[in-house]
Amino acid sequence: MTQPLAHILAETIRVRGPISVAEYMAAALGHPEHGYYTGHDPFGLGGDFTTAPEISQMFGELIGLWCLLAWQAMGSPARLVLAEIGPGRGTLMADLLRTAQVRPAFAAALEVVLVETSPALRNRQVQTLAGHKVTWVERVEDLPPGPLLVIANELFDALPIRQFERKDGVWRERRVGLDPDGGFVFVAGAESNAPELPAEAAEGAIAEIGEAGLALATWLGRRLCADIGAALIIDYGHESGGIGDTLQAVRRHRYHPVLADPGRVDLTAHVDFARLAAAARQAGARIDGPVSQGLFLSRMGIEERATMLMREATPEQAAALAAGARRLIDPSEMGTLFRVLALASPTLPKLTALNVPQGSSPP
Repeated sequence: MTQPLAHILAETIRVRGPISVAEYMAAALGHPEHGYYTGHDPFGLGGDFTTAPEISQMFGELIGLWCLLAWQAMGSPARLVLAEIGPGRGTLMADLLRTAQVRPAFAAALEVVLVETSPALRNRQVQTLAGHKVTWVERVEDLPPGPLLVIANELFDALPIRQFERKDGVWRERRVGLDPDGGFVFVAGAESNAPELPAEAAEGAIAEIGEAGLALATWLGRRLCADIGAALIIDYGHESGGIGDTLQAVRRHRYHPVLADPGRVDLTAHVDFARLAAAARQAGARIDGPVSQGLFLSRMGIEERATMLMREATPEQAAALAAGARRLIDPSEMGTLFRVLALASPTLPKLTALNVPQGSSPP
């Protein structure tokens, strides 16, 4: 085991015994020296995965339009904290800020704050957002007070989760231990009575609880009760909690063994939107959505925006615009797998593109 983080985790397990999936995931992604996000840029064709802002400029532009409409619904305050948590390369924010220029008063009101812990990604964001006034913080708790809009695109799927396995009629926390050869392996831990776990499940079933995500949703809900504003969450996941192992690893755009090469591969798990919404609602926020990403972007006018851009585009550019729009909204691509949820201050009017007809299920 020559990789530094693998060695550190193996030694921890030898001293303390098997660790939780959440602890393994937190170290693999965020170790201050050897974590996946700490030292390199994983985005784009040359990295491990591609996110929506890298697929098409229209994604960030339409998020910018949504922010403009939310600002107007807030009464167009003269100062607005615009925060993005986990801003990647800064591409979404760059496209958003370009769109903000269509309403000078909105652009002038913005105080842009990026919540970022990775030195490598922060350096990339500095380059992408050159010419813009931006502040960086490492924790959401450090966001300035006042009217607030928060964007979180493909953030919650990378927050650590706990896993539980049904064995002999009870739930046991799934942990990461070592096999006889020193490799990482899943093992069953102590019995768990966590209230979030279903009372009945088949033998061998896996359940997941994303405590870090729920804590963030709770914090956002409380903040949106203290200061008017909203948070827009875009991620892949399921509408309601269920049974299933969704933990996965990706490297160079291909699936990778989950417990292989910690610190060198991306680890994610599906977002449980029902639990996120419930946590934020219990903290006092109003919930809009979730709806599918395809429906959200269509309601925000992605087809019209694509047509507008194509008028001034070369044939190659027009083809790329069409392909990007299709990838973002087509049900066979990202259109239904990704969902959009808004948390809002209780006094804020319903937000455009996230309304769900009464008595119907979000598409």
